[in-house]
Amino acid sequence: MKVAVFGAKSYDREFFDKWNRTPQHELVYFESHLTLSTASLAVDYPVVCVFVNDILDAPVLRKLASQGTKLIALRCAGYNNVDLKAAEELGLTVVRVPAYSPHAVAEHTVGLMLTLSRKYHRAYNRVREGNFSLEGLLGFDFHCKTVGVVGTGKIGAIVAKILNNGFECNVLAYDKHPNAELKELGIRYVDLNTLYAQSDVITLHCPLTPETAHLINATAVEKMKKGVMLINTSRGGIVDTQAVIEGLKSGHIGSVGLDVYEEEGDLFFEDLSSHVIQDDTFTRLLTFPNVIITGHQAFFTQEALDSIAETTLSNITSFEQHRTCDDKVVVTA
Repeated sequence: MKVAVFGAKSYDREFFDKWNRTPQHELVYFESHLTLSTASLAVDYPVVCVFVNDILDAPVLRKLASQGTKLIALRCAGYNNVDLKAAEELGLTVVRVPAYSPHAVAEHTVGLMLTLSRKYHRAYNRVREGNFSLEGLLGFDFHCKTVGVVGTGKIGAIVAKILNNGFECNVLAYDKHPNAELKELGIRYVDLNTLYAQSDVITLHCPLTPETAHLINATAVEKMKKGVMLINTSRGGIVDTQAVIEGLKSGHIGSVGLDVYEEEGDLFFEDLSSHVIQDDTFTRLLTFPNVIITGHQAFFTQEALDSIAETTLSNITSFEQHRTCDDKVVVTA
């Protein structure tokens, strides 16, 4: 099938071409993100392949459908950027990659925790300048600390196991659907208020839904233990950034590690090193020495990119051959 791949980087081409054996599909790569103004690039493409920051609201979907698109192939797990109701009404099928490498994101999450605790980023820069002073680099042991894991799906569960088994942390968890395996490990499920109040570290691993949008807001921050470390490698919209900034300024929040940002669409995955960043909220975050931001790279491993390309192409083939696809996104009430 003819596939329009939006937001395509060199690594996307490398892994998709690797797995597009024969070749099975005609892949046409576009560097631009999918928006209403770029949707015209997909005229007569039955398949549009997109990533996390592409826009698939009702106007974009209507334009795609009018141009002949039948399938939206997400090369990611989350689908919060897709108007699923509009897609259903237009007869568009939406498929995704539900689990490419949960270990990649989980390991990056723990890496952010350790970096913030032991200040690796600051130590690295100091040593390069010949400064070997330890002043200001005092960290803390994770051993026996209380860590709250919000969301215990595939990624959250792995994070919980790493912290429980590897660091012997006291892990608290919150999820509407508790994981029986984690319970057997002694991980205790609690309500959010208890998790906020008792956790030294809070890490977020839930999807972005209307219910979780700005889950971490000013009220939630007030309930947290003073000096808490907050980590978000899920979706940026789960965190009210301004509330976090106020928490950092007051000292209530001790440190923050982010791999996602609620307005990341105009920033992440692009080289803006020679530009002035216009997002004042984001630039304010960058001024804090106790904040680490990575550009949505938690998923970015060889294993994950292999899985993303293989699964996405398999989903497209299943659609082309009218076979049942387990990765189809179903609209729920």
